[in-house]
Amino acid sequence: MSIIKRIPVSESVWKDLAEMRSAGQTYTDLLAEMIEEKKKRRLEQDIISWKNRSKEGFVPLDEIL
Repeated sequence: MSIIKRIPVSESVWKDLAEMRSAGQTYTDLLAEMIEEKKKRRLEQDIISWKNRSKEGFVPLDEIL
């Protein structure tokens, strides 16, 4: 059984959410979709940061083994 929680939001945020919702889509589904998209963007940003990191001070694995 899921627990229902209430999240207070301003009237403008509520209206924006309502406009983003597809026909028949619940607010739970909309928020879950938004969270998933945010996680994907964060992962993409982390990958870009990792690729652009300074490699100074790192030792290649084949030199360790």
